Amino acid sequence: MCGIVGYVGRSEAAPILLDGLRRLEYRGYDSAGVAIVDGDRVETRKCAGRIADLGKLMTAEPPAGTYGISHTRWATHGKPTDQNAHPHFDQSGKLALVHNGVIENYQALREDLQREGEHNFTSDTDTEVLAHLIGKHFEASGSNGNANAKSRLVTAVRTALQQVIGTYGIALVHKDIPDFIVGARRGSPLVLGVGKEENFLASDVSAIVAYTRDAVYLNDFDIVAVEREKFEISSLAGEGGHYQVSKVEFTDEDIKKGDYPHYMLKEIYEQPGSVRDAMRGRLSAEECTAKLGGLEMTTAELRAVDRIVLTGCGTALHAGRIGEYIIEQLAGLPVEIEFSSEFRHRNTPMTGDTLVFAISQSGETADTLGALRESRRKGYRTLGICNNVASTIARESDGGVYMHAGPEIGVAATKSFTSQVTIMSLIGLLFGRMRHLSTSEGSEVIDALEALPAQIEETLKLTDHVKEIAKKYARSPGVLFFGRQFNYPVALEGALKLKEITYIFAEGHPSAELKHGIIALVRPEVPCVFIAPDDAVFSKNLNNMEQVKARKGPIIAVTSGGCAKRLEGIADDVITVPSAPDFVMPVLSVIPLQLLAYHMAVELGLDVDKPRNLAKSVTVE
Repeated sequence: MCGIVGYVGRSEAAPILLDGLRRLEYRGYDSAGVAIVDGDRVETRKCAGRIADLGKLMTAEPPAGTYGISHTRWATHGKPTDQNAHPHFDQSGKLALVHNGVIENYQALREDLQREGEHNFTSDTDTEVLAHLIGKHFEASGSNGNANAKSRLVTAVRTALQQVIGTYGIALVHKDIPDFIVGARRGSPLVLGVGKEENFLASDVSAIVAYTRDAVYLNDFDIVAVEREKFEISSLAGEGGHYQVSKVEFTDEDIKKGDYPHYMLKEIYEQPGSVRDAMRGRLSAEECTAKLGGLEMTTAELRAVDRIVLTGCGTALHAGRIGEYIIEQLAGLPVEIEFSSEFRHRNTPMTGDTLVFAISQSGETADTLGALRESRRKGYRTLGICNNVASTIARESDGGVYMHAGPEIGVAATKSFTSQVTIMSLIGLLFGRMRHLSTSEGSEVIDALEALPAQIEETLKLTDHVKEIAKKYARSPGVLFFGRQFNYPVALEGALKLKEITYIFAEGHPSAELKHGIIALVRPEVPCVFIAPDDAVFSKNLNNMEQVKARKGPIIAVTSGGCAKRLEGIADDVITVPSAPDFVMPVLSVIPLQLLAYHMAVELGLDVDKPRNLAKSVTVE
């Protein structure tokens, strides 16, 4: 997701904007820029490359002024060049705009503007078209003083956005309108930070939490006019906007790396706490069940559910796949997994008592948000599982479960995955106790969940061992991951982590699929990772490993209990995690795979927290 930071106040804008961009740097970008108004000039600095490069430009020629906007861009329309970097200007050169999202009809709008004969474009972006369109409507409305100019600019934004098809989070300034920023959103998050004699705009609250913890999370179709001491929110239709000032739950300290070299490693090590927090206050030893009041459903409504659909993307989808096994085992309910990107584009058969869960760490994932809206549009109760209580998914769902994982800065998701899997266990326990699980069985589930944080701490002690294995295989051309049942999705997640931060080709497969074509890839240069804990299918996994060994394929085995001895002479490297029931084993077995990917990336000298081509939150389709 691209980043937006805006500021209007009494301090110099440049250092605040640059600091905000640095705080969004983890989300991925290929260019950056700022526009700061100083008297009758709009001072712009922008370039392709890192924020450090932008910082050098700003140090060489410091832009002055107390209000402005800034941006980090992932290229969509147009290559990552200085020219295509944001901000972009209208034809007059007075209006500067930054934009997240995609204007789908930009080409038609551009052609219409060019036919008017007064619009010359200097970039390949859809954003510049939007700037020209807003500028055109503003210039056409005439001029009658400063106060009127503010109203005219908001009206111009409203008129232009009514012509737009697509998604946007925007912020803009005009050199003729002092101390005034306009923002708007549709499908791309935008938050207003409320300060004392200063206000902020940002695509993510982490950019501004060092300056204020009072925030207004804008809704789709909101337009906000921001000044030093006040703001006004209205809708795209021109009506007054409803808003609530919320207190940000985390602090500036929570989003710092501390003594860790990378956010990803910090977040891997935070998992005992994040899993504990996912369960906090949600387990009832007396009733041997889970308490999930956020579902906003009565006992009768929960008992009436006859099918569950889990939808998500990437890591969240993998957590959902484990959820399928957990809920079906504990509750006996049929569960379907859907790619969010496919859910709203195909006619998924569902009964009237189907319950849908949309899973997203950020709560802003475009495809998952689209799936949620489609599900609700069709009349199905749709719940969210997300980590941001003020996110769009949290606000638009019929209820849900908040993860309580704290800020996840690393692009490669780690603690959010284990929190989501933990919540799947809580859901399975809740529905199971309403159906066939006895009190003793429910109590055993609770015991296993409560043991998890300490078991994660034990698993993290394996990091030095995993580091040595990572050095051994860091330069492999590819890695194959295998698992069965609950641990097949773990194989998918392990492969995804490796791809994301090492750029090594990796695939996850069910172990039993080995001989159905995948075995052709086995060779001495390609290690195979088997997630093979002490469970009912261990012997099956062992047989698959024997087949790989016979073809001289290196084997890394993640196992548990006494199975390590049975792997001697078969696996080249063995990683042993604590013993646990099937439904919680994925939380433990995934951690060595997270560490393996991390240490391989470090060994290769790669930027773990800023993997190429990736953004933390995918807010465009």
